[in-house]
Amino acid sequence: MSIVALSELLGAAVRDASGAVRGRVREIAVAPQEHATRVAFLIVKTSEGERALPPDVLTSAGATVRTATEASAWDAYTVSDGVLLLKRDLLDQQIIDVHGRKVVRVNDVEMESTPVNSHLRLNVVAVDVGARGAIRRLSKGVVPSFTLRALLDRIPPRVIPWQYVDLIETDPARRVKLNIAYEGLEKLHPADIANIVEDLPPAEREAVFETIDEEVAAETLEELDPDVKLSVVESLDKDRAADIVEEMDPDAAADLLGDLPEDQSGQILKEMEPEERREVTQLLEFGEHTAAGRMTTEFISVRADAAVDDAIEALKRFEGGYEAAATIYLSGDAHKLVGAVPLLKIATSAPAAPLASLSDEVVSCPADTPESEVAALFDKYNLITLAVVDEHGRLTGIITADDVITMLRHED
Repeated sequence: MSIVALSELLGAAVRDASGAVRGRVREIAVAPQEHATRVAFLIVKTSEGERALPPDVLTSAGATVRTATEASAWDAYTVSDGVLLLKRDLLDQQIIDVHGRKVVRVNDVEMESTPVNSHLRLNVVAVDVGARGAIRRLSKGVVPSFTLRALLDRIPPRVIPWQYVDLIETDPARRVKLNIAYEGLEKLHPADIANIVEDLPPAEREAVFETIDEEVAAETLEELDPDVKLSVVESLDKDRAADIVEEMDPDAAADLLGDLPEDQSGQILKEMEPEERREVTQLLEFGEHTAAGRMTTEFISVRADAAVDDAIEALKRFEGGYEAAATIYLSGDAHKLVGAVPLLKIATSAPAAPLASLSDEVVSCPADTPESEVAALFDKYNLITLAVVDEHGRLTGIITADDVITMLRHED
């Protein structure tokens, strides 16, 4: 078993079973849908045209490639979909290092060459994103191989194992082969994905949001810088944008659509499901820098005469964010807000305990309360959530602590 670099193989002379040079390596192909790492074939340029050589006809691979077959038996190369070409699709391209949570550039690709019976098996094992790969490519054909090896031995390797790599693909015709790679990206925290996306050019940002799961995309979108967020949404197809916006918290969705041109926000709203569209449209009617403009309409409210068991059932049915589930609100006659029970008390109380006996004094504010007063209430009462009520004292929404943090961050 040995490591061979892509830059070493590219341009390498290919000898057939007779020992004669019959061509040179132009590309290395991987078929991800068949095997995520295994080299499917080498594309060799010959005087008779391009040929596809599978690894099972190779006896060695390096500065020279040797085969066990005559050149006359080599199959003609035909272009096919769903194939990853290492030179075309990787060298000098940006990739997402999901392990390091950053965007880097590929300088070389490392493959593992393993003898299997009388032939070789080649597997992609890592991408080189450091100086070694760059020097190896720049020095090829200029510096003698023994001198180059001595130089490279003195340079610390900087490689990313293949399983930690996500490719950034902007060509829709080839994107299908990369869907499996984005699964690694989706496992990162949305804030980490947002940091990665903000380092990408616009086309690559769109590629990420076109590919990852809608729920992950929604959470990531909420973490983006406001200008980048708008740019991403404007670049997406309106159907895709609507699918993502539907997964956002209603207050965040309203803030986003409120910043878009009216015709664009209208098109996205038109594509949304009726219930989500109604919630967001309601929030769009409020002033952006008021309590109502910051609130979400996703909250848990039960009757004041309910018990802990009832609150737990309401929690099971709740589909909003976990921040909004931190407080269970109690409503009395005419649906007026009369109490608030922290989630911790519900978790530590008997199932039959009446919620009214566990209620804290509820802190609320009118819908038109300015943002500065909202922040002051959170600070004064050490709130996790703040109730927003209408002129009749009925609960219309809540503001969560993370919304206040976002609000204060954008003021700086």
